[in-house]
Formats: sequence, C-alpha cells, structure tokens
Amino acid sequence: MIPVGEKEIRGSFVNCSKGEARRINLPRNLLETPWADLDFLGWLDPGAPDRGYLVVERRGELVGVTLRLSREVRRSYAKSTVCSICVTPHAGTGISLFVAPRVGAAGRQGNTVGTYMCADLACSLYVRDVKKTELGVRFETLGNEERIMRVVVNLESFLDKVFHGDLSPGADPAA
Repeated sequence: MIPVGEKEIRGSFVNCSKGEARRINLPRNLLETPWADLDFLGWLDPGAPDRGYLVVERRGELVGVTLRLSREVRRSYAKSTVCSICVTPHAGTGISLFVAPRVGAAGRQGNTVGTYMCADLACSLYVRDVKKTELGVRFETLGNEERIMRVVVNLESFLDKVFHGDLSPGADPAA
C-alpha cells in the first residue's frame, strides 16, 4: 500500500458522513506504519474499542470503511477460528465479527454487512508472517504471493457487499 496521510484517510470514508470522518481517531502510530507490508490499513479506534476502520486502494481510489465490532458473538477460548479475509487461524478471541454500514441510502436506513476478521485488523501482517498468532506456525501450502492475492480478493468481495445492497444469489456485485 502506498503511504497516505491524515487528509487522504479522512477524505476516503464512503459509509459515514463527512462530520463523522473528521471525528475518527486515526492510528496513533501512523508515521511508523509499515506501508510496504500492508494491503490495507486497518485499526481499532483507541477511544472507542467497538469501532474499527479499513482504508484500502480500490479500483484506483482510496476507500475508507467504518466498522463496528459485534459484541453479540461469543467465542470459546478453547476453540480456534479463521479470518474470512486472510484465512489465518486464531485461538479464542483472535477473530471478531465486524459489521459495516452499507454505502448510500441502504446504510442510512441501518443496513449492514459483516465479516469475521482478525480482531486487530492486521491481516496483511499475518499473511506475510510479520506477525504471528497465538497458534504459531501456519500450515498451508500456498506461497506468500498467493496468500497476499487471496487477501486482496476476499477484501474486495467484502467491499462489494458494502457498496452494493443486493446480496441475493446470482446478483452481480459490479452492477
């Protein structure tokens, strides 16, 4: 991912108002961000732990999405779960359900879409083995580039659902 600044990040959000985007708490360590290791910038709001944010380059544009952490999902500390974006296994509470308001009128009416993601939104770092999970070693035959491409494809699929309201079988997300 190319390095981006505060102004670009705040201007990128598509599923919240401009006022809400101005009030978003940006990552505290933005200047120390390992941009070369990121497919997207993801962070939890330090002032509101039930909120998260994603900023990604999508179709030549910077796109930001606000997320809410669903507290309704109960996770077992003894079982492992897998991220829907990077397919990294985590023990216990390492995966969370994040929901995003849809773009436009659907989102203003309260319609959301969700996905299970790494609770710290560090999918890019797990895929590159920069960060390790509690489970340690990854047991997978895919190479590094293939895992990175899978993150990009899975994130794009989630963003398609955020941008488009029709999730019925056979619906064309590009329409």
